[in-house]
Amino acid sequence: MKCIIVDDEPLAVDLLVDFCEKMEILSLVKTFNNAIDAISFVNQNKIDLIFLDIEMPQFTGMDFINTLESKPMIIFTTAYSNYAVEGFDNGALDYLLKPIPFSRFVKAVLRAEQQFKLVQNNPSAQTEAPLLVQEEEANFMFIKVGYETMKIDFKDILFIEGLKDYVKIIFTNNTNVLSLMSMSKLETTLENKGFCRIHRSYIVNLKSIQSIQRNRILIADKRLPVSDTYRESFFKTIQLKQR
Repeated sequence: MKCIIVDDEPLAVDLLVDFCEKMEILSLVKTFNNAIDAISFVNQNKIDLIFLDIEMPQFTGMDFINTLESKPMIIFTTAYSNYAVEGFDNGALDYLLKPIPFSRFVKAVLRAEQQFKLVQNNPSAQTEAPLLVQEEEANFMFIKVGYETMKIDFKDILFIEGLKDYVKIIFTNNTNVLSLMSMSKLETTLENKGFCRIHRSYIVNLKSIQSIQRNRILIADKRLPVSDTYRESFFKTIQLKQR
């Protein structure tokens, strides 16, 4: 994937350059220390991915996005967490908070690669609503629900049900929302967050499980199936021997 870096902090640029050079799937084309110089370059060249700072003099990252004729994939790299919702609304693929750990950078790039391959294989494919988790240690995520960007605390989720191209998130207060995204994307995002996939159609919050009854679990008086595909990993996660 051809990428550029747009950031006015030399140390941040140096770090991102080093990160990019470690990823074989990335081809770093150019770096810019201001957004204005980058506009004409992006409009005249085929760029797949931009690592973009937000707070820059004269012309912000948000201004930059709104000026582009066509938008490549955008990964924000910023020291400010308060732009997350606005970045999400502007179609950002991910939102990395400085100082950026390499592991978090890799995760964002792999997400971009997945999106890149999806579009390459099917240019007319409808893209999923992006999902943002601000930090590795965050206990919440932002998702797109219709025309609204919604913040969801992990502790408020009972379980998630897959419905073809959508997911249905069921909350502890008996409400639910629908969002256009895949179960696999959510499974990756919720990894190590106290969730476990038990079926092709279900991801559950382990803290919400009331009881386990053979091949079913009870959550909020609902019995959800544990499929053979996920049975072993589920019991391993809860460290319970199968009978």
